[in-house]
Amino acid sequence: MTTVVISGATKGVGRACVDAFIEHYQSLNLVAVARNKQELAQLAAELSDNLQVNLLTLAIDVSSLEGCQNLVTQTISEFGAIDILVNNAGLHHRGDLAKLAPLQAAQMVDLNLRSPIYLSALALPHMSSGSAIIMVGSLAGKAPLQGAATYSATKAGLRAFSFALGDELRTKGIKVAVVSPGPIDTGFIMDEIDQVEDIVYSQPMSSAEQVAANIVKLCFDKNQEIAMPAASGKLATLGYLFPKFRRLIRPLLYKIGRNNKLKYKKA
Repeated sequence: MTTVVISGATKGVGRACVDAFIEHYQSLNLVAVARNKQELAQLAAELSDNLQVNLLTLAIDVSSLEGCQNLVTQTISEFGAIDILVNNAGLHHRGDLAKLAPLQAAQMVDLNLRSPIYLSALALPHMSSGSAIIMVGSLAGKAPLQGAATYSATKAGLRAFSFALGDELRTKGIKVAVVSPGPIDTGFIMDEIDQVEDIVYSQPMSSAEQVAANIVKLCFDKNQEIAMPAASGKLATLGYLFPKFRRLIRPLLYKIGRNNKLKYKKA
């Protein structure tokens, strides 16, 4: 039976992944990881009547190396292997670096980058041919994002790690890939709409379900990355390759984003 581990499993994309993997498999060992015990209990209650799922909920902070070790140890003790690891948990303290506390920058690095690297390293001895590691990245990892320097750096690092690790594991049949969405209609950006950079809202919004569907798809197809939406991914690539172009169109994107933000706030 397939064992799927999802970090940040109780909200947004992580919660949508729970449903997407359950829909994909007739039977499934599911390890749902989050920090909030109450939210994990709610998830367990929602899935209590689902006979196709063997659920293990773990209240663990994966920004901690000890937490990552506990996650893998308890998963192997319960199910014996890891077939799919979805590194979804993320953190974004918003604003220019000069306005952030140094600890806030460190927290983003710990959760967005160090945790996926460490979890992947811990999981690999328990994976085999046909297994997959999927990273939840961001369009901010495809092009530098002003006002989110540390967040952008962590997602760029995660993307580079994904590509490099995928090459390392290619001959072993273990798939590594990254989904790189733009804005997603979840509390991650909608609950803090006034703090989020206007430029974020310049791009079309994806749903958590759409991102989750692509995460499942990446486990089995040949793609190393899916950018969402595709046109926004191409725009981000142009912005990365041609910095002058990025700076030239930035005022326009901010204007579009401000207008879209007002529409979202009125909706």
